[in-house]
Amino acid sequence: MEQTMRWYGPNDPVTLSDIRQAGATGIVTALHEIPNGEVWERKAIRERKKIIEDTGLRWSVVESVPVHEHIKTRSGNFEKLIDNYKETIKNLASEGINIICYNFMPILDWIRTELDHELPNGAKTLNFEIRALAAFDCFILKRQGAKESYPPGIIKKAKTYYENLDATAIEKLKRTILDNLPGAEIGYTLEEFQEALDSYQNIDAPTLEKNLRLFLNEVLPVAEENNVFLAIHPDDPPYPILGLPRIMSTAADIKRILSENDSPNNGITFCTGSLGVRGDNNLVQIIKDYGDHIHFIHLRSTRRDADGNFYEACHLEGDVPMYGVVKEILQLQEKRNKQLPMRPDHGQQLLNDLDIKTNPGYSGIGRLNGLAELRGLMYGILNENA
Repeated sequence: MEQTMRWYGPNDPVTLSDIRQAGATGIVTALHEIPNGEVWERKAIRERKKIIEDTGLRWSVVESVPVHEHIKTRSGNFEKLIDNYKETIKNLASEGINIICYNFMPILDWIRTELDHELPNGAKTLNFEIRALAAFDCFILKRQGAKESYPPGIIKKAKTYYENLDATAIEKLKRTILDNLPGAEIGYTLEEFQEALDSYQNIDAPTLEKNLRLFLNEVLPVAEENNVFLAIHPDDPPYPILGLPRIMSTAADIKRILSENDSPNNGITFCTGSLGVRGDNNLVQIIKDYGDHIHFIHLRSTRRDADGNFYEACHLEGDVPMYGVVKEILQLQEKRNKQLPMRPDHGQQLLNDLDIKTNPGYSGIGRLNGLAELRGLMYGILNENA
């Protein structure tokens, strides 16, 4: 696999030099400064690409070209926004960048309820607790019908959890869920977030599925003409939250998305962390079934429980069968005669990272550790019969 790391641009505290020292050769990035929905002009793409190449690296994957909410809901000026997306695809292709990761998650990108969960060894990691989300939903946001979204036992735990939060802890939980996380474009006040939720009042899962299909009907021909591969990222977490539908969470969802828009340029970002949160997702089988449409890979592992809670574990720990996954991907590459870009995802905060403010999940040493673990695993698999 091509070893890459995500980089958030010139203001990222993890520099391109840091990433090169970690052993990566590729960069996964985006023009985060461009407002969601606007065209990425060739000049801006070319300038960012030059910065990367001047450090001896390659811009391997765009993550992400965000899909505007009006496209997801097919409201407002969605036709113009789709035209802008097509133009961005063309401009990226003109500058030699031909893999685009995107998602179709409503409103928020990945959600966690704690960004600095301390592990027994002193490292910190991202954490998701269903009782904390329910506490936010039912007692802070006070979304209409929220209590019907959770089992009664969870509501009881959420109420106790909320009652034990002081004002500072309540504000921290709010900001953790609503603020601008990596991959998201904006943060929200509670009032703004409720308005955003209201915009999905009449959007159920079948409607969102249809809107994705119609979006791909428009952009896939442009991708095909320009040799660009679109790679949809799974939902994170991979189940409905805050009353919002999820349509890219299971193997059945992958099958639907690939079959409804049948094209070699229509593919997935195979994220073991997102898909691995569900025990009913057989990750190795997904590679076997849909490997020809895997255009980009996120390797990380989570530790889950029966209630839907999970935290980001070390890359070779947790519930993801990483040995089987990596072995299957290496066999897939041989079959396709193609090297696929991979990045270690969501590293823990370790060592000096604990004293540095970085994008949540994207500290330097934690991801270096993950990449080193994955590199060693790949080496062992490739040489196990030597």
